[in-house]
Amino acid sequence: MDSHNGEADDLPPPPPLNACIEPLKSEETKKLLKPKRALIPRKGFGKKGQQIRLVTNHFKVSLKNTDEFFYHYYVNLKYEDDTPVGKGAGRSVIEKLQQTYATELANKDFAYDGEKSLFTIGALPQNINEFTVVVEDVSTGKYPANGSPGNDSPPGSDRKRVRRPYNTKTYKVELSFAAKIPMNAIAHALKGQESEHTQEAIRVIDIILRQHSANQGCLLVRQSFFHNNPSNFVELGGGVMGCRGFHSSFRATQSGLSLNIDVSTTMIVQPGPVINFLLANQKVDNPNKIDWQKAKRSLKNLRIKITPTNAVNKIVGLSDRPCRETMFTLKRRNDDNGDSEEISVYDHFVKNRGIELKYSADFPCINVGKQKRPSYFPIELCTLVSLQRYTKSLTTLQRSSLVEKSRQKPQERMSVLSDVLKRSNYDSEPMLKACGISIAKSFTEVDGRVLQAPKLKAGNGEDIFTRNGRWNFNNKRLIKASSVDKWAVVNFSARCNVRDLVRDLIKCGGMKGINVEPPFDAFEENPSMRRAPAVRRVEEMFEQVKTKLPGAPKFLLCILAERKNSDIYGPWKKKCLAEFGIVTQCVAPPPRVNDQYLTNVLLKINAKLGGLNSILQVESSPAMPLISKVPTMILGMDVSHGSPGQSGVPSIAAVVSSREWPLISKYRASVRSQSAKMEMIDSLFKPQGTDDNGLIRECLIDFYTSSGKRKPDQIIIFRDGVSESQFSQVLNIELDQIIEACKFLDEKWDPKFTLIVAQKNHHTKFFIPGAPDNVPPGTVVDNKVCHPRNYDFYMCSHAGMIGTTRPTHYHILHDEIGFNPDDLQELVHSLSYVYQRSTTAISVVAPICYAHLAAAQVGQFIKFDEMSETSSSHGEHTSAGSVPVQELPRLHDKVRSSMFFC
Repeated sequence: MDSHNGEADDLPPPPPLNACIEPLKSEETKKLLKPKRALIPRKGFGKKGQQIRLVTNHFKVSLKNTDEFFYHYYVNLKYEDDTPVGKGAGRSVIEKLQQTYATELANKDFAYDGEKSLFTIGALPQNINEFTVVVEDVSTGKYPANGSPGNDSPPGSDRKRVRRPYNTKTYKVELSFAAKIPMNAIAHALKGQESEHTQEAIRVIDIILRQHSANQGCLLVRQSFFHNNPSNFVELGGGVMGCRGFHSSFRATQSGLSLNIDVSTTMIVQPGPVINFLLANQKVDNPNKIDWQKAKRSLKNLRIKITPTNAVNKIVGLSDRPCRETMFTLKRRNDDNGDSEEISVYDHFVKNRGIELKYSADFPCINVGKQKRPSYFPIELCTLVSLQRYTKSLTTLQRSSLVEKSRQKPQERMSVLSDVLKRSNYDSEPMLKACGISIAKSFTEVDGRVLQAPKLKAGNGEDIFTRNGRWNFNNKRLIKASSVDKWAVVNFSARCNVRDLVRDLIKCGGMKGINVEPPFDAFEENPSMRRAPAVRRVEEMFEQVKTKLPGAPKFLLCILAERKNSDIYGPWKKKCLAEFGIVTQCVAPPPRVNDQYLTNVLLKINAKLGGLNSILQVESSPAMPLISKVPTMILGMDVSHGSPGQSGVPSIAAVVSSREWPLISKYRASVRSQSAKMEMIDSLFKPQGTDDNGLIRECLIDFYTSSGKRKPDQIIIFRDGVSESQFSQVLNIELDQIIEACKFLDEKWDPKFTLIVAQKNHHTKFFIPGAPDNVPPGTVVDNKVCHPRNYDFYMCSHAGMIGTTRPTHYHILHDEIGFNPDDLQELVHSLSYVYQRSTTAISVVAPICYAHLAAAQVGQFIKFDEMSETSSSHGEHTSAGSVPVQELPRLHDKVRSSMFFC
């Protein structure tokens, strides 16, 4: 082969092409070569609003030894026969390794994450370290798991057995060098100079905190820690308890490194006798009423302690037959002939072991062995260990109980947090000492500003005056009232005086400017249908409506017996919105209906029928900086997931978009299902030939048709529910898809984008020093505890009536429109006042709230949870994208652009 360069002959041949990898097409190459967008830096600080002094639950951290390096080692744990070690054994093995080989490991302290990563300060003597570690194995107890409970023990032998040393397990541990992380990466970050090592370095000190709590016997859930202290447990019903603990994590902020400590709550399984848990879980008063198939599902993978040996084991399953009929082969230990006998588990424990069993005889045994080689124990000898997470979804009652019992007023929360910091005793942690880290004992002071509430407009040109983030429509008309005509009432067996309810709605509507005509008819459910499946009940009701009405109704008021979790709700909404295009409002009226209740129902009905309840004064004039002059569309985007205990339930992505510019109070929504637990929205742009079936195209076309044939030249995106580690994906993948959807409609069209992420799931709280109240609505903080470089701020737009206000953390990732900090903060504040369902400012911008509502409602069109309850057990999760996703039905053309989610 000729070479133009003499040296080329000496080069090694190129590596072989991996058969699985397809060569990149030129289009894809272009995409890869496109420079990545980076998060924009802060543009300055807001100045508007009245100054307010606040404190926050961040505690200043001082760092001394910044010249040191963290060394990261990859941990590979194997048994003697080279099989990999499952989760959960790591900490005890590494602890034993440290004790056994202290000298070989240069007496280093470890920060271990419990899985694959271990960190030291300074290097270990070798790059690859291999050790053999022998651990006394408490978990398997003292019984061999071959088909029986101690099948080789003669009667009366358990005394000796208790004194016998534990079984031991031998592990091979390999620590191989992975990376070197400079501690000064943290110091650089505080000056606003983040490097690729910053997050790594902060992660290491977070792992040190986790390990400190693990050593105290805490349950660890990400960065939260829960002590085994019954005074922290609250009953939630159904065998579930709330467990109060605390969250702590290090954060780089403008005023230096800080430790963020907050109260945190998780759900745990009620510890104690297994039978008590099952009675509570199944809400029955007698063990004879227990459904054992259900019990098997709810117990799988939970850990139990078995008396009298106190061995801790994991539940694998239950025996098929009751304890007195579950047989196994008992070998005689001292019998030279190798004789054995068939004996029931019950008889073995009662006769051979001399243990009195009061109620186990007729119930299944618990299997802690393997499915094929079971090891059975009577149920009354088994006790659930404390601090085991409950990962299934909570019922509505359990959830409301949890919220109620974990609420804390600001002052109470402050004193609990001060106490936690004292008790945690972080100053004694050797690794934190070695890093030169010390933590202040007092809350950090910050400067807040309280923005003035935006002025609102009602009907007849009247102003609405807000007070403390609240207002009302007493003696006022709605700004754009719709008329309720061609409508009917359907009642699904609810105890309700329909005539009185209709009369009151007509009267209240009149006072608000809504013309509510008398309904065509009120349909009562046939009493014989009450017990039928929900879908059949809905079909039957629709048959009645179709036969008796002269034409399709415009609106249906649906009365339900249950206020929450009615199984009629999903099928009914699907029938109305997807199949027939009928606007519908579900109600479950209280025994006494007052004016406030009727007004709230009418606000929702008015918005759904195309009306508006109130708007911002700056919308009516129109005088919004940068928005009123140029056609501007506002998007709210969110993905909602099934609860952690549901494995196969698809995630639901919703995009809400503003319409009828220059309004910013009117929205519509598009919803799609996608792979379970997938956070990035995968259906923003879906080209198929000359068509695009994506979510964004629907929004763009609707904006164009509803805004006088104008395309949006500016698009403001509010994205909810993503963590900081995903910002780059939102900025580069999702934003790219939105741009592509625009270009697909018109190649020459080049709108400007502003992209803002809203986070509620964080642990920063603000307090007024010395005052019992929450911070006032409109409070904004953009200094001290905010990011040293990136553009973010915290806002409490709502009045926190109960508990402690949780601010929303807004991150501006991208801003081509060019807002100044004051205008942007005012816009966010104003968007908390345009929520049509209530007469209060809400805690996050309305488009994001609407996206939640739309996802929740359309998600109920299909009953996903049939497959979820059975397919998941404690501690089992499926990964994103592993199951083909069931598609959601599309909304009917008649309601597609309505505020159906209101």
